Amino acid sequence: MQSSSPQKATKKNDEQHISQVIADYISYWPFFILSIIMCIGASYVFNKYRIPMFEANATIIIKDEKKGNDATKEMQSLDIINTKKISENEVEVLQSRTIMTNVVKKLQLYASLKQEGKIKIVSAYVSSPVRVEFENPDLLQSPEKIAEKIYFQYNTVNNTVYIKNFNIKSNVNEWVKTPYGIMRFIPNPKFQSSGNNKPLFFEIYSVKDVTGSILGTLKVSGNKLSSIINLNLKDAVPERAEDILNELIYFYNEGAVNEKNGLVKNTLLSLEERLRVVKADLDSIESKIQVYKTGSNSPIELNQQGNQYLQYMSQTDAQYGQARVQMEVLNQTERFVTTNENNSAVLPSAVGLSDPALTNLIGELSKKQLEKERLKKTVGEGNPMIKALDDEIDKLKPGILSNIQNQRKNLAVNLNNLSATAGKYSSMLSTIPQKEKQLLEISRDRNIKSAIYSFLLQKREESELSYASIISDSRVVNTAQASSNPSGPSKMVVYLAALLIGLALPILTIHGKEAFSDKVLSKKEIEKTTSIPVVGELTNNKSKKQLVLEPGKRTFVAEEFRRLRISLLYLGIDAIHKKKLLVTSSIPGEGKSFIASNLAISLAMTGKKVVLVDLDLHDPSLGKIFDVENKLGVSDYLIKPMHLNDIICPTNIDNLSILPAGTLQDNPSEILLNGKIEQLIKSLENEFDLIVLDTAPTVFVTDAFLLTNLADATLYIVRHQHTPKLVIKKLDENVQINPLNNPAIIFNGVKAKGFAKTNYGYGYNYVYGQNANSKKKKIK
Repeated sequence: MQSSSPQKATKKNDEQHISQVIADYISYWPFFILSIIMCIGASYVFNKYRIPMFEANATIIIKDEKKGNDATKEMQSLDIINTKKISENEVEVLQSRTIMTNVVKKLQLYASLKQEGKIKIVSAYVSSPVRVEFENPDLLQSPEKIAEKIYFQYNTVNNTVYIKNFNIKSNVNEWVKTPYGIMRFIPNPKFQSSGNNKPLFFEIYSVKDVTGSILGTLKVSGNKLSSIINLNLKDAVPERAEDILNELIYFYNEGAVNEKNGLVKNTLLSLEERLRVVKADLDSIESKIQVYKTGSNSPIELNQQGNQYLQYMSQTDAQYGQARVQMEVLNQTERFVTTNENNSAVLPSAVGLSDPALTNLIGELSKKQLEKERLKKTVGEGNPMIKALDDEIDKLKPGILSNIQNQRKNLAVNLNNLSATAGKYSSMLSTIPQKEKQLLEISRDRNIKSAIYSFLLQKREESELSYASIISDSRVVNTAQASSNPSGPSKMVVYLAALLIGLALPILTIHGKEAFSDKVLSKKEIEKTTSIPVVGELTNNKSKKQLVLEPGKRTFVAEEFRRLRISLLYLGIDAIHKKKLLVTSSIPGEGKSFIASNLAISLAMTGKKVVLVDLDLHDPSLGKIFDVENKLGVSDYLIKPMHLNDIICPTNIDNLSILPAGTLQDNPSEILLNGKIEQLIKSLENEFDLIVLDTAPTVFVTDAFLLTNLADATLYIVRHQHTPKLVIKKLDENVQINPLNNPAIIFNGVKAKGFAKTNYGYGYNYVYGQNANSKKKKIK
């Protein structure tokens, strides 16, 4: 039982809190209804006239050996320039401005085709029979704010176009000069008649602006576990979104193929140059043989020994020629590596090299340089990725050069050995007749050059075959396809969001109004700001009457003062021991005199003998309320020898007397300090059961702090939407300096929240007395 009690208390508090929150906002129900209607109406207009966006998707796969997607051995044998790619880098390449600029130019997106509608302008990318193409799109500059609408009419009979803005008539595919540059109209391959006869026009934008706009909606994402890349684009025209993605993939693949073709082309040029030199040498040797055979010296039949020596020498010479070719390739590769200081040029293919390690190093260097060239199209020179590739290239070069030096040393030794062997056979042939020797030497040179020439021809054929069989390093998995339904939020989602906004706006407005107000708006604010207790709350008095209590009548206001009268017991006020009650406030207008007057009447209704003393000697108001103005009062008693009965005035309320302020003086605060005020209060204690003292506001004068010691309790009046919050914040500080005796706060003038008539911010309605009885009669 004990454990369940706190849970029940917590549940009860939560229910009360929820009820309080509902009560705080229920009085603003017309505001909520109006806000919801306006937001729903705005959402209806939005759904009706918004431009729907369609989402197109495409997928490609990259040949990334690190992620298990590599070419077959057969394809690698055909592709001597077998470069490797990294999927993460290709994602950046696909988003490069260079590729998208080519797409914009290819699809003529810089000339946006549109058509007038009933209310809104729609795209004419599909509905226009022609497109606009400029001879030099790079020279186009869009206007500062919005492009000019250039209207045109297409004549289907004679296939001509009339430009209204420029008063120009031209045939389709005919170049014409306009203020924007040389342009022409071309047939629209996507044309689909919409049946809309509204005027057609186009707006011109710079290629740079259109490229940036499309890149802002393009999303390219890779997969960490695979080399698949997804492309996503949103556009108001699904056909245009598909065309952009398809052309993007096309130009991406074309760029990759062009890079490979450039590398193979460099290799072919190098081979052609070597073939030209070797062919010239071979032709020269053939000419010598022809001259030798057609001269005075007739051919000599070689004997068996000479033929054997010649065969050995031919084999040696062939090996010597191959070694010379490899030496030349090593020299050429070394020159290219050492002179390529900026790491920008691309190495030719390493044909003719016999060492696999050197071939792999050169292939790795070529791959890094190709990757760098590709990234340079996307990022700047100072990008960390470019610098990282430069570092890797710089690390590869010493290894290549070192390997070349080792290969050169080995080839030099081999060449020396082959040369010594050739010399040996040459000396053996010295015994052969001179004419046979000369013929053998010429034949030997021809064999060497023929071997070299055949080798170079073979490599050239391999390169040309690779050039013809080059394919892209990527493959399209899914071509671009747009969704049939708009990708934006559905109508129901928009309506739901409008409903939530319609509910949130009033709440934010109400909270904002209360948060930014510098006036006291609720009892909670008072309780959070000061430690002085709030013992009563009074609703706003809409009537102009200052005295709202009448004997014999039970009204709503009367019940509030009855509750306030009972709250005085909390302060210890009674008719025996503690009978003096001081009423004050911070600033004028907070209802201090109103509460003092009606509280005194309420106390008098209990049969107690009550006196109401006006101690606001600066701006008295009780005399006017009880119609006792211009009579002697407190100020006269304090400065003149008078009897108490001379200044006490009776009222038409039984048991209630009033002591007016009296004649206004120039120094009222000093008068209160002459010592006679204590005598006056003591005399009143002997004559009356309860004494209510009405003093001046504390912000302007210090009278309340001077008189508080003469009272048994102090009522501090705070008015709703009138008392500044800053005053309440400083109340505790002021009380510490100038203490108020037994203080308590009354929250006065509480106005109804929202559009309610009886709800005053407490969370429930008050119905008392005659009002309650009248409602019961209506129910019956």
